[in-house]
Amino acid sequence: MTARPGNAHQARLLTLLRDGGPNSRAQLGDQVDLSRSKLAVEVDRLLETGLVVADGLAASRGGRRSHNIRLNPGLRFLGVDIGATSVDVAVTNAELETLGHINQPMDVREGPVAVFEQVLAMAAKLKASGLAEGFDGAGIGVPGPVRFPEGIPVAPPIMPGWDGFPVREALSQELGCPVMVDNDVNLMAMGEQHAGVARTVADFLCVKIGTGIGCGIVVGGEVYRGTTGSAGDIGHIQAVPDGRPCACGNRGCLEAHFSGAALARDATEAAQQGLSAELASRLETNGCLTAVDVAAAAAAGDATALDLIREGGNHTGQVIAGLVSFFNPGLVVIGGGVTGLGHTLLAAIRTQVYRQSLPLATGNLPIVLGELGPAAGVIGAARLISDHLFSPA
Repeated sequence: MTARPGNAHQARLLTLLRDGGPNSRAQLGDQVDLSRSKLAVEVDRLLETGLVVADGLAASRGGRRSHNIRLNPGLRFLGVDIGATSVDVAVTNAELETLGHINQPMDVREGPVAVFEQVLAMAAKLKASGLAEGFDGAGIGVPGPVRFPEGIPVAPPIMPGWDGFPVREALSQELGCPVMVDNDVNLMAMGEQHAGVARTVADFLCVKIGTGIGCGIVVGGEVYRGTTGSAGDIGHIQAVPDGRPCACGNRGCLEAHFSGAALARDATEAAQQGLSAELASRLETNGCLTAVDVAAAAAAGDATALDLIREGGNHTGQVIAGLVSFFNPGLVVIGGGVTGLGHTLLAAIRTQVYRQSLPLATGNLPIVLGELGPAAGVIGAARLISDHLFSPA
């Protein structure tokens, strides 16, 4: 893909076709502030670029039938969502429909060179399956703070060896296409906004609870990244005064008391101290415990596992309550690997938020689990690169 929209009107038309699918000139005209003649000029210019193609005649609206147009069905975007312990890679079309999706275990602590070798191998596998001859753009999510314009991670606490690595530049050279990089939680928020539970909400928070904890902030339909790209790093808000040491160097951070890693640590301690026969049995069988084991133990009615989930949900809810009082969102979405803990976790978070925030902020505030699961990140990554490519050059 070499063409870009020539102006804001063309960019708006591309976005409408991406989010709404094929449409007629007449229906597009209802959604943009352009005269019929000006609309025709802009559509014809987009047809000349090859970004859009004719798609047959639209249904009659009482006069001469209008022509449908759609985004070029040959466009392909690569979405990559790098987590702390796994990576998701997907291919989408220009309308962000997922055509193929691979998930593999991966340790982000192995460093960027090893991780990107695996990502490129997964992308090559998707290409070899016939889904894409090449990629028109790629979006990449990483589990740490990103200096957004340059696509560079900055001092990520759980990503040793990644500080200052030129992710955007390096992958653009390897893939031969434009690349955009963002924090993985922002991409989860964009995915849920595009195709998930936040489709109709302009202002919302998307909290990802995985190996770490972060928050995507969407204001007026746009991700808010802050001045340097670190907005939403709620895992390092203090939840317990003088609490446990955190990987960031401080004490009492939310992430140190409740995250996938913290939950696994607490569950292991409980099993070793004889507080839970269920967790002890799983520890003996597997050699280690994860949040999945805690979820399974809780589902079996294990009181210790349930207490661990409730305690973590209380800490998380206290932090979210402060965010709700400050931001007054229309929705809070809870996602990430730890959401396998389900409604016990959600109930604890809701209780704290509804108890601590003012009624005006919480009276009509849904706090829900995300709809898309692991797909949210890769859809958000494809959305990120399409936003870039569908903006005027």
